[in-house]
Amino acid sequence: MAVLSNKFKFLFLIIFLFSSCINIDKINYSDDIYPIITKNCVPCHYKNGPAPFKLTSFSDVNKRSKMINYVIQTNYMPPWPADHNYSNFVGEKYLSEKEKKMIENWVYSGKEIGDTSKISFTSQKDITENTLGNPDLILRYNKKQLIEGNNEDKFLIGKLSFELEKDTNIKLIEFVPDTNYLAHHVNAHLILYDKFKSNHNEKYDLIDSELYSDSLAFEMLNIPYEDGTYPMLISSVCNYLPGVEPVLYPDGIGGYSISKQTSLLIKDIHYGPSPINVYDNSYFKIYFSANKPKRKLREIVIGTNGEAPVIPPLVIPPNEQREFNISYKLNKDISLLTINPHMHLLGKKFLSFAISPDNDTIPLIKIDNWDFRWQYFYTFKKIKYLPKNSKIIVNALFDNTDKNPDNPYTPPQFISAKNGSMKTTDEMLQLVLIFVEYEIGDENIKLSNERK
Repeated sequence: MAVLSNKFKFLFLIIFLFSSCINIDKINYSDDIYPIITKNCVPCHYKNGPAPFKLTSFSDVNKRSKMINYVIQTNYMPPWPADHNYSNFVGEKYLSEKEKKMIENWVYSGKEIGDTSKISFTSQKDITENTLGNPDLILRYNKKQLIEGNNEDKFLIGKLSFELEKDTNIKLIEFVPDTNYLAHHVNAHLILYDKFKSNHNEKYDLIDSELYSDSLAFEMLNIPYEDGTYPMLISSVCNYLPGVEPVLYPDGIGGYSISKQTSLLIKDIHYGPSPINVYDNSYFKIYFSANKPKRKLREIVIGTNGEAPVIPPLVIPPNEQREFNISYKLNKDISLLTINPHMHLLGKKFLSFAISPDNDTIPLIKIDNWDFRWQYFYTFKKIKYLPKNSKIIVNALFDNTDKNPDNPYTPPQFISAKNGSMKTTDEMLQLVLIFVEYEIGDENIKLSNERK
């Protein structure tokens, strides 16, 4: 009986291996590979997108299939720094081991295309355009901005004015970087004119904020009324960092009501160093809404330039790795929507969590392999309720050794925050929290940035 049993086991193994081979042969682009590529790759790999080539067709994927397989198997792509086993966010881009194996099998078993009628080119187009449809308004600078090839950071501040037929509601403002992708970060605010401004429609170029103080820059940009008073400002209506995708919250959360006369204040736009002269032609897309916003977004910045200090002070000697911490206590209940961890080139690891008054640990984000080139605003899949007196904790590791390939200096030099400098070669340690004031039941609200 033992011998017979072993024969059955051997026969079963042969059948299993044969069936596995059949399954491999059945893998095809339309059914199996297209959904993976569309979800994880196409948001960057589209025509004139941030990636160097597009992956929006079978032909695109087919001719680069081995390279695609390599970067996926080595976890180089897709870029999603956050550890999905620690916390989860809207729009996560990572492949399961099953999906990785499926791509590998497809690449080396004939690359069958399958039934192309199953490919939805409409949904693909929606993703590749990376929009909410056609914007209601596009704002561009008066002229392309020159980034001199001197390998130095450039900071600009400016204003883009527009006038509408009536007071309007905005649901989203999206910054669209030029294809040179030298824009490192952008912070934009809305200026609301509740009094008539006779010279509102004059156009002004961006000016260099390193040459003017903020107050002088505002005068140069013609922001005050004729009587010298200042209009109302809505802060942080658009923020951009490399890798950031615009977030659309559920109806009633976020958005802005603007007056007929309005300006977008760009304070500031930071261009990274370039070895050659490059012109930037970035712009803004604005999407209107029929509904007035019910719940206004709030923002807390902790760490560099923020509400709580970095401990110890952010100074990193050459040839050392050092850890730093931030601790911030909430003074009210909040409903946390989105977080943005931020470091520069020496960043190595980033961990943040909250400790509730009941001493419960609430995971926020964990990044074990920091990459300066991919910095996201991470939106939770559901609103995360943080009660009053919770402590927000940040632990970060910086690597100022020659083993860090992103170190801007050879040999390594002393690096610090330098009074909050935003230069790429200096350092920062921040966590930005975007939230609304807590209402009962918020913890059950699902968040989404799906394009409609």
